[in-house]
Amino acid sequence: MSADRSEHSFEGAKGPAAVARSSDIRGSYDERLNHILVAATDLIARMGYERASMREVAKAAGVSLAGLYHYFDSKENILFLIQFRTFGSLLNLSREKLHGVTDPAEQLRVMVRAHVSYFAANMAALKACSHELDSLTGQSYEEARQLRREYYELTRAIVNRLFETHAPNNKLDAHVATMSLFGMLNWLYRWYDPQEGGSPTSIANQIASQFLYGLLGESKGGD
Repeated sequence: MSADRSEHSFEGAKGPAAVARSSDIRGSYDERLNHILVAATDLIARMGYERASMREVAKAAGVSLAGLYHYFDSKENILFLIQFRTFGSLLNLSREKLHGVTDPAEQLRVMVRAHVSYFAANMAALKACSHELDSLTGQSYEEARQLRREYYELTRAIVNRLFETHAPNNKLDAHVATMSLFGMLNWLYRWYDPQEGGSPTSIANQIASQFLYGLLGESKGGD
């Protein structure tokens, strides 16, 4: 059974007792699904998508191969849900944190702090998503790419406002600036260890300050 189809697996229960039983089953189902996704994300980050077979995923998650196929009908379905959940969560978090913030320099700091804090707690997802988008095909690829595009557009709009508000005569390319920022942020998994390095907030503030200084020609350090 695919993860998409599983969203409707327990619909149709009637009456309070049936609803309670359905809720308990759904809770257990979602917990097991999340457990498998965490194990699969770690495995794909370590081994790469091609080497991480369904059998290896089942072994890492501590479930039988038949049990794994109860949740996912293919390895690509697993990767799609990793990408979809990761960028859906990141996009929602960023929009929530940006709500009510009007200054584009502060918007940039907020966006960077949200990105770093999210991936500091989900470093394997950062690596898997950074490397494996092109492993998806067809509709799965298009849906995952669209979410990532929405996140790019959110960030690009902030960079555009920075140029308009703080540096109207800046001749830098906004797309290049935006992609340079993502280059810094998406390389975190190669060098940043939240257990040994600085706090996610301090790391994010420095990245944002460096970016703003390079973009605007003046220091814009956060707290």
